[in-house]
Amino acid sequence: MRIRIDAIDLPGLTHPAPVDGAVTTYDNVHVAVQRRDRPAELLEPQPGDAPSATWTLECTASASPAGTEVKGPYVQNRLGRRFIYLSWGTVDESGTFTMFRRAKLMLDVIPADTLAAAARGGLLVGRLGLTDAQGGPLCARVEPPRITWTAAHAG
Repeated sequence: MRIRIDAIDLPGLTHPAPVDGAVTTYDNVHVAVQRRDRPAELLEPQPGDAPSATWTLECTASASPAGTEVKGPYVQNRLGRRFIYLSWGTVDESGTFTMFRRAKLMLDVIPADTLAAAARGGLLVGRLGLTDAQGGPLCARVEPPRITWTAAHAG
């Protein structure tokens, strides 16, 4: 099975943020999918001013007593909750990514029938906007209705 994340409404390349009572400005902001247990290993960083971004993740789906269990190199598993990290960071002149914020795309809130259909069809699609209510990069836990999950046929 694959998981495809389709993102729109990226917040831009610059992000001013309050840090310890002062305003810090993050420049050359990018977003990428973080590999499980390897925060420095990122899948396809995209600039914060891109019109859209898409990532496709290889994973496995198997039946378990709790429903369909999804695993893969980009699927995090903390305390039994599965999710995908979108990491926000700055990219310097040498191409080094320095993370300043993350969003957790929660997989355990996907309806069981949607997840089962995605396992049968081979593709789970998550669609979301990446700008938060304050105009910055989306962070924290991301659940419906902020993200829409649908099953599709891989092809």
